[in-house]
Amino acid sequence: MASRVVMPKLSDTMEEGRILRWLKQEGDPVETGQALAEVETDKATVEMEAYTNGTLRKVFAAPGDTVKVGSLIAAIAAPDEDISAIIAEASQGKVAPAPRPAPPRSARDGAAVPASPAAPAPLPRGGTRSYRASPLAMRMAAEAGVDLTGVAGSGPQGRIVKRDIEAAMADAPPATVRAEAAERGPMVRPAPSGAGAPDYDEVELSPMRRTIAKRLLQSKAPVPHFYLTVDVAMDRVWEAYRALRDDKSAITINDIIIKAVATALGRHKELNATFLGDRVRRYNHVHIGVAVSVDEGLITPVIRDADQKTLEEISAESKALIDLARARRLQPHEYTGATFSISNLGMMGIEEFAAVINPPEAAILAVGAVRQAAVVENGTIGIGYRMKATLSIDHRVADGAMGARFLQTLGRLLEHPLLMV
Repeated sequence: MASRVVMPKLSDTMEEGRILRWLKQEGDPVETGQALAEVETDKATVEMEAYTNGTLRKVFAAPGDTVKVGSLIAAIAAPDEDISAIIAEASQGKVAPAPRPAPPRSARDGAAVPASPAAPAPLPRGGTRSYRASPLAMRMAAEAGVDLTGVAGSGPQGRIVKRDIEAAMADAPPATVRAEAAERGPMVRPAPSGAGAPDYDEVELSPMRRTIAKRLLQSKAPVPHFYLTVDVAMDRVWEAYRALRDDKSAITINDIIIKAVATALGRHKELNATFLGDRVRRYNHVHIGVAVSVDEGLITPVIRDADQKTLEEISAESKALIDLARARRLQPHEYTGATFSISNLGMMGIEEFAAVINPPEAAILAVGAVRQAAVVENGTIGIGYRMKATLSIDHRVADGAMGARFLQTLGRLLEHPLLMV
């Protein structure tokens, strides 16, 4: 029996995925469990597996297409089986890539203004698309008023791509172009930086960056953040780190911070929590999310039960997870389920910053660089190592005194690392 292959939901937060490449081609035999394609989700690059045996008869989503979860992307059937019904379903636009709004520019001063969704590309009569086009081509067509049904595609399998839209715009009658320009109104653009240089560059958002934009808006707007900052004495941590490094240990200052935070959360469960509307859930396990910067944005692999692990275990697990994150090979269970997060920009020279809470967590710690500073002790000025740490807290879950007590405990643990043993 012919089977529909749809974009699977490969993580709890995934709403759409981008086909990077097909590992099977049309006409190839397929077995259950075999990898069909590589898919870029909002968090990682994963292999999509087949759920049935047969032949990959038809592919409806080309490499580079972004489609919503549940959208039809391929058909698997016996070599001689009729799949006309599935092809008809695909032709009705059920695999249309998710639209990507472009940032319009102010008609008065050229400044960027909040984008509204681009108008859908024109449809042929009857309401269904009879063409295939890349996401960029669809957006360009919508902005320029080009009817895609009259454009011949030069891409793979007749797909309409950017150069086809540019050609269609160049062939448009001058009167039409003038009319469209008058309808849009005057547009002021910045002076080009060189001869023939474009006025601006547009970078298409990756699935990860789109998810970051949406989730942080969900955090910053409805979650009442407040912030507490401390300056922690890191002299003994620095001494321990130097000794460990001389001993060829892979343990980093960040590993020590993770251990200290996890230990402190075990004593202050009020911050190891989630707001649930009419109640607060306080977790008995401490799962620390470690923010990792990748080319497409930010991802937070999770070190589970960090309060129960040794420094060596935290160091080894952290390094393995960071390597997987940067290779976009994290599995969903490796980046979901954090109860508290740490964001460290110290290695980039940042001394102090405030991080945005990662829902549904109730707090996040922003860690700055360990720096040498003038320190006054008993009326004497000396040199010490200090680190600023800013705690962002959901005020619905905890108040200032709760956060201050957590930071006091964290400070004592970092000032006296043996307390963590």
